[in-house]
Amino acid sequence: MWHYTNTLHVSSSTQSRQQGEVAGGVVSGSVGTDSPDLSDDELFEVLSNRRRRYTVHALEETDGAAEIGDVAEQVAAWEYDVDVEEVSYEERKRVYTALQQSHLPMMDEAGIVEFNKDRGLVEPTESLNDIEVYMEVVQGNEIPWSVYYLGLSGVAATLTAAVWLDAWPFALLPDIAWMTALTAMFAVSAVAHTYFARGQRIGETDKPHELRRE
Repeated sequence: MWHYTNTLHVSSSTQSRQQGEVAGGVVSGSVGTDSPDLSDDELFEVLSNRRRRYTVHALEETDGAAEIGDVAEQVAAWEYDVDVEEVSYEERKRVYTALQQSHLPMMDEAGIVEFNKDRGLVEPTESLNDIEVYMEVVQGNEIPWSVYYLGLSGVAATLTAAVWLDAWPFALLPDIAWMTALTAMFAVSAVAHTYFARGQRIGETDKPHELRRE
């Protein structure tokens, strides 16, 4: 089973937290915005849908406005796990219709994109450019980073107690050696987390992170 954790970071002086559930996983994160056109609930609702996340990913790779047909073709390729050139007319039309009639109007209303139905164009707004969307995809035999850090903290607490009590064999090394080891563990974990998080940012790679993990 796949679990999805989306964390949204918005450049703003106001910060708030929202949590919710979607089919197939868990959506959690923090959103901050001082724009009256964007609300936390709308952002989480928009990005809880895979097709809309794919749309955001496709728009992140464009420079300015994009034709809906091109976006639909790319989203369809990701959904059906084929190259863009292999997307059939029916597959493209199915995604195109859904984007035009449902998803893009919703994203436009939320202030994430500017959707011009008459011209067949969609363009990311400044609000979308200010949002960094990260997705953590965890397989059933893996653990999320939050659980990893919880376990690491437990190990650190146990080790600290053992050193403080001079328990064997921890008493064989000076306290400073164990403190250095603990610091190194958290430092290495933080570096690894930062490295993997960059690859999980929507729009950072050539294809959505969900697909790269399948």
